[in-house]
This record gives sequence, C-alpha cells and structure tokens, in this order.
Amino acid sequence: MNHAHHAHCSSNAVGPEEARSTRDPVCGMSVDPQATPHHVYHGGQDFHFCSAGCRTKFLADPERYLSGAQREAPEAPPGAIWTCPMHPEIRQQGSGTCPICGMALEPEEPSLDDAPNPELVDFTRRLRVSAVLAVPLLLVSMGADMFGLHLVSAKASPWLQLALTAPIVLWAGWPFFERGWMSLKTRHLNMFTLIAIGVGAAFAYSLVATFAPGLFPPAFRMHGGMVPVYYEAAGVVVTLVLLGQVLELRARAATGRAIRALMDLAPRTARRIGADGAEEEVPLAEIVVGERLRVRPGEAVSVDGVVIDGRSAVDESMLTGEPLPIAKQAGDAVTGGTVNGTGSLVIEARAVGADTMLARIVRMVAEAQRSRAPIQAVADRISGWFVPLVVLIAIAAFGVWYLVGPEPRLGHALLNAIAVLIIACPCALGLATPMSVMVGAGRGAHAGVLIKNAEALQAFETVDTLVIDKTGTLTEGKPRLIAIEATGAIAEEELLRLVAAVEAQSEHPLAHAITTAAEEAGVEFAQVEDFASQTGLGVSARVNRRSVAIGNAAQMRRIGVDPAPLENAADAHRANGGGVMLVAVDGALAGLLAVADPVRPGAAEAITALRGEGLRVVMLTGDNPRTAEAVARAVGGLDEVCAELRPEDKARIITELKAGGARVAMAGDGVNDAPALAAADVGLAMGTGTDVAIESAGITLTHGDLSAIVRARRLARATMRNIRQNLFFSFVFNGIGVPVAAGVLYPVTGILMSPMFAGAAMALSSFTVILNALRLNRVKL
Repeated sequence: MNHAHHAHCSSNAVGPEEARSTRDPVCGMSVDPQATPHHVYHGGQDFHFCSAGCRTKFLADPERYLSGAQREAPEAPPGAIWTCPMHPEIRQQGSGTCPICGMALEPEEPSLDDAPNPELVDFTRRLRVSAVLAVPLLLVSMGADMFGLHLVSAKASPWLQLALTAPIVLWAGWPFFERGWMSLKTRHLNMFTLIAIGVGAAFAYSLVATFAPGLFPPAFRMHGGMVPVYYEAAGVVVTLVLLGQVLELRARAATGRAIRALMDLAPRTARRIGADGAEEEVPLAEIVVGERLRVRPGEAVSVDGVVIDGRSAVDESMLTGEPLPIAKQAGDAVTGGTVNGTGSLVIEARAVGADTMLARIVRMVAEAQRSRAPIQAVADRISGWFVPLVVLIAIAAFGVWYLVGPEPRLGHALLNAIAVLIIACPCALGLATPMSVMVGAGRGAHAGVLIKNAEALQAFETVDTLVIDKTGTLTEGKPRLIAIEATGAIAEEELLRLVAAVEAQSEHPLAHAITTAAEEAGVEFAQVEDFASQTGLGVSARVNRRSVAIGNAAQMRRIGVDPAPLENAADAHRANGGGVMLVAVDGALAGLLAVADPVRPGAAEAITALRGEGLRVVMLTGDNPRTAEAVARAVGGLDEVCAELRPEDKARIITELKAGGARVAMAGDGVNDAPALAAADVGLAMGTGTDVAIESAGITLTHGDLSAIVRARRLARATMRNIRQNLFFSFVFNGIGVPVAAGVLYPVTGILMSPMFAGAAMALSSFTVILNALRLNRVKL
C-alpha cells in the first residue's frame, strides 16, 4: 500500500470551447464538425454529416444535395443548442430526437429552468391513455380463452378491438413510427425500427383480417370461421415501450436536477459597496471583477474573491467536502457558493460568471453526464443486422409462397410473411433489459442499494478501480470530541465545562464539536467575561472568576505556560488525524482536548471485502496529508492515498485513471464530489450525503454503509448476467421461430405456423423473459 503519494494539485480546469455548427447537407441536422467523424471534401469545401448513411447518400449524388445552396447554420444563443447524450456530434436549435439512436435531445447548456420536460409530459399522457385502453383490449381479446369471459360476440370482437387499438397505435405510439422512419432514412437501425415494424405488422395484419377476411384460407380460421386478429399484440407493445420511455425520461430529468442544485448554491444577488461606501443589492450578473462586495453572516459568498476586511469562518464543505469551517481574514481567498459563518466580510471580486469555481464544477458535471453510454446500445447494435434480416426473410417467404405455394397462393404468402414479422415482434427484446433492471433495482432497494439507471449497472459490473472520498464516506463526516486529558490539577468534567463555556463564544472551526459534546453530557454553560480571540493562537476568557486560555503551544508560551508535559499526548492525537487544543487555567497547564472525524464502523472490513472482489481501492480527500494518512492507517488495505485535492483535481485523477485503461467507480457524499462522481464510469453516493452527490451518482447507498458497495457489485454482476440471458434467449427464439414461421418445415411435416400461433409464441417469449428477470429476487447479495 502506498501512503507516501499525495496530490498537491492546482486548478487549471476551463470550460469547453463552443464548437461552430454546420448543417448536414443531406438530412439538415446541425453537426459539430470537430466531433463527427463523417466528412467529405468536395468542390473545394468540407462537408460534415451526422452519420455514415448521410455521407454515403451525399457521395452517390452530391449535386442533388448542393442544389439548394446549403448554408451553415447560424450561431444559436447560449442554451438554445440541443444535443444527443449518446452522439454529441448531433447539435440543433430546439428540442427533437437523435436521427441516429432515436433518443430525445437534451439542452447543451445547463439551465435553472425547472419546468417539466415537454417530452416527458407528452409521453406520460400517451402512456396513461394507452394503459387505460390496453386493459379492456386484453379482456376482449383474451378473456374468452383465458377466463371464459365472452364480453362481446365473435363478430363484434374484431371491431371493438380495432376501436380500442387504433388510438394506442395511431396516436400513443405515433412517435415510435416517426423515429423508426428516421432510422431508415439515416440508415441507423435501432430499437425504434423494430418497434415500428413489429407493431405496424401486427396492426396491418389485423386490419386486413378485419376488413378482408375472405383473403384467408379455412385452415387459418378459428372455430366458428373467424379470422384471428392481433390487435392486443400491437397495443401491449406500444404500452410497454411507452412505459420504458417514461422511466428513461424521468431518470434523465433527475440528472438535470443535480446540475440545477449545483447552480442553486450561488446566490441570485450580491451586496455591492460603492465608492462612497454605500451598499446596494444588485443581480449577480451585474458584478464585475474588482468590485467590493459585502458578505453578511450566514450568507453565501456570491463570487470568487479575496477578503479585504473582516474575519469569519467559512463553510467550504461544498468545495472541499470537509466539515470544519475555515477561518478567513484579510488576504484569504473565498469561493462563490461557500457559506459565511457568524462574521461579516468585505471581499474583492476576482472571478465572476462562468469563470467561478462553481460554474466550472457545473460544466464538468454536465459534460461528464453527457459522455455516458446507455446499456440499450447492445440491443441496438444487434438490431442493426437483425431488422433487415427479418424483413428480407419476410419478403422471401412471401415471394416463395406466392410463386410455388399451394392455393390460395396470395393468402398463404401474406400469412407466412405476417407470421414472420409477428413472431419477430420485439416485445421480448424490448423487455429483456428493462425487466431485469426493474427487478434488479427492486432487489437492490431491499439491500440498501438504490440504482438510478441501467448504465450504472452495466458500468459497475466491469469496474476494477474504486475511488473513495474520505470525509463522509470512509469517515462519519461529523467531527466529535474524541479525548479529554487533564493534568491532574483539574477534573476532566470541570475542564470540559470551562472550555465549552469559552468555545461557545468562539468562531473557531473546532468549537462546535466541543460545545456539542458538552451539551450531550448535560453541561451547563457558565457566564463568560472578557472574551478575546488571539488570531493564529487561540482564545481566552474569564469563567467564574477563573482565567481560561485555549489554543496551540504558541498560545501557552505567550501566557508563560510550558506545554511540554502534554506535547507527546498532543502529537499522538495529531498523528491520528485529530485537532488538539491545549488548555491553561489560572496560569497553569490544565489539559488538552482532541477533536477528530471518526472512521465509520465496519470501514476496514468493507475495504477488505472490496479488495476480495478484485478492486483496487484509492482514497481521495481535500484534507491535509497527515489526517489522510491517519485515516488510511485506521482503515487499512488502501492501495493509494491522495490528499489536499480540489473538486477538479478529483475529477482529473479519475480521468487519468480511465485514460490508463482502468474502469473506475467513485464513492462520495459531498457537493465537491459531484464532478468526480459524474466523471467516473459509475458514481456511488452515500445516502447520508448531499442531494447533489446523490443526483450525480448512478448508485446510492441508502444508509451510508460501505458494505453496500460489495452488495452493489454483486447485484450489478447478477443483473447484467440476467440481461445477457434474456437477450440471448430473445435472439435464439427468433433464430428458430422466424424460419419456422416462414414455412421451412412445411415440405417435411406439412405444418404451417399461423399468425395466431406466432402471436402466442411471441407472448410466450415475453413471459419467459419476465420469469427469468424475476429470478433476481432470489439472488444472494
């Protein structure tokens, strides 16, 4: 284990340059020329494309796409550009969908606008209508066979099913047809291609069966001579896909709330001091570098600056993650978003707007979040060859049966082609991932592991390096009084009473831990007189006519007290990461008090278990190296320790680890951890931490229990294994079912699969996927 390595990093993070967008001459999408790999040099000019498909079309006939005098897209105002999280080269003005993967686009620049996502509102409304109609649709279509419920006559049933299904398919599911059509235009076949073809085939077949039943031979009719319809297949598929889209959009909305929570740390106004000394409250946007600002007690610091007057203790936990406020006086730097204590400060603005530390953190979180790859890409890649293959098989089946099949040849050709498309309907494929994720997430919740999205599961399964923040993760995050040592001249209880009375008047960062301990012990605070603070040394006062001095060794020497008798004890506490205060009463050394942030119970055992899972464990902290070393010794098993880190340093270290080939998970609890949590392959937030950390992470440990990381790892492996099983079954099922539906067994056995059996097989495949996913409830974590 390396405890000798400490990072002492400076902040050099800058925001990304705005890329100049150009217009794809084929599809008209705005494209970032620096991000897209698809470009062509033609006629002395570079042309950039959103996809390889558009590039191929352009090369086939450039003049066709240049005849409209294509012009570059004008620059849009900040916040107006929308981009795809999966394909950042796709950029356009206003919302829409990605022409490559079909995902909804997101604003490129974070905004404080907390209005609901219009697409989420729209899809939620479509889901509600679809679900309300799907229930009676299932009862009408399957009630007689499954429950003996004959709600309507056999002749009326297809027409009632059509009335219930038409709004689901033609209104609720219409966006899927649009995205499926877009995928065909751009030659990027995806899940929406499958959904559009599957739902469209089932619905179109049922329409033919309803309006032209005479096309079907007697062998394919049900008892009573009715032709079977499959409206329920189309309606249920649309409803399930809508449910998945709503869940995805809600997860992405939560990600946006994390960024808004970061932005909310900065106040909306600042108190500006004029040349004449008058103070006025102005919008933060009006502040410029060099102006003087007043920060009153309890207020958030508005911009990055330097103190020019006043003294106070500033809570910088949003920046460093450390719980102790930091004493500030003239000449000290302060950061926008940190919270002033009980003193009043006058600062000079040194960085405003997008140049502040908080603005950089917001940008880092937003950029890291956009860089994630969704797990559904696995199914989409397979769909790239599966969809055209199924369509070709359906066309081939139609052609063969029409040319050489028995009479009626048209009816047999149509039915076999439709059977191929129905049995290949992507219901099981669409359920394969979300069902496993939903069951796995429920299983995790019972084990104290909250899964934010499927991406986190996919990433955490392959993680080989775990980066852990110290404060609030390895430690409790709440400094406590850990030791009182008296010299014998005074009892420990009396020593605590005297010190607590004095510290109650102090703004020193360790004072709160002392007063809290005294309150818990039932100590009554005595009256204090002549309180005085000696900067850099300590404090002094009179308590019940006794003089009390508290501080460091220099404070003791200043009043003529020799600290030597307690130096060894003080050094021992400092070596263990504690802060030490020496106490003199009536001019004599009386004792010392030590304050520290205790290591979480079970932390050492959890680190051992994590290393047993094959993980390399690295601790990062904004605290000083001595405290970091003390915690590392107490925990044991750490591979590396980095101290005195700023938020951007933590994110930089994670980026460097990833660049070296590591798969990195980050566990943290503070606002300062948000950039690192977002930059990691997967973020783990302690449930006892800040909302920003929780929203920025993919996995939340509800009780702040480190052993939950082990459970999360096992859950991720089990869930991803289950997803692969479902995907494998779905494609094996189609690999067998599609040829059978096409009629390959007919020459040997004389057996044909009617669309009715194709629909039953499709339903059975979905049921099998669901049963397999439910097995996750029995996984031992």
